[in-house]
Amino acid sequence: MLDQRWVFHEDATPQNVAEGVIRRVLAYSKDLMCVENTFVEGAVGDLHHHPHTQITYIVSGVFEFEIDGEKRIVKAGDTMLKLDGVVHGCVCLKAGVLLDIFNPMREDFV
Repeated sequence: MLDQRWVFHEDATPQNVAEGVIRRVLAYSKDLMCVENTFVEGAVGDLHHHPHTQITYIVSGVFEFEIDGEKRIVKAGDTMLKLDGVVHGCVCLKAGVLLDIFNPMREDFV
């Protein structure tokens, strides 16, 4: 789907990436990537880091996020900036969807 102008949700392959977490890689170029993550209540996004700047938009649900050792509760409409290399992760408190934007693209996702 690299540089694909139109990416329809039904065409984005769901990938089970952790217990209770489904990832769909949406539109992307080499410089930018949009990824949807669907979480069931209680699912965990393990603490990790990567060499990409990431913005996460909470589409729905409630999550406890940890970014660089600081924990906060976030809900629909909230956003978070994670600069490259910062350690981050989350626990889903109420089932929901996260939309992640990466710069550059996550080559490990395709």
